Amino acid sequence: MTDAISSVLSQIRSYQAQMASLQGAAGAAGPAAPGAAPAATGLGASPAVAAPSFGEALGNAIRKVNTLQAQTRELQAAFERGDPRADLARVMVAAQASSVAFRATVEVRNRLVQAYQDVMNMPL
Repeated sequence: MTDAISSVLSQIRSYQAQMASLQGAAGAAGPAAPGAAPAATGLGASPAVAAPSFGEALGNAIRKVNTLQAQTRELQAAFERGDPRADLARVMVAAQASSVAFRATVEVRNRLVQAYQDVMNMPL
């Protein structure tokens, strides 16, 4: 369990580092387009970066899970063919990773459905 938590924390940190590098690249890209809002300045302010909408973020996550599952199927097929680059350990790790990603996606979906039902059942 501790390894799973450490893995999730390391992924979060890598995403934060990626976002920081993207924000740095957006700030160093040059002058803003005419009519664009000025970038925030000052202590603790970061340049304005257009964040993806919730629908886009959810769609990207689903596509990522689908890609992970497709890669796992390809690795399993390569192992069955006897490809020396597809050893059993890699196949098992890929299968577990895609399984965890799918279960996490299903859990997010369940929570979204529950939140929707809670909102719809609120008294006016």
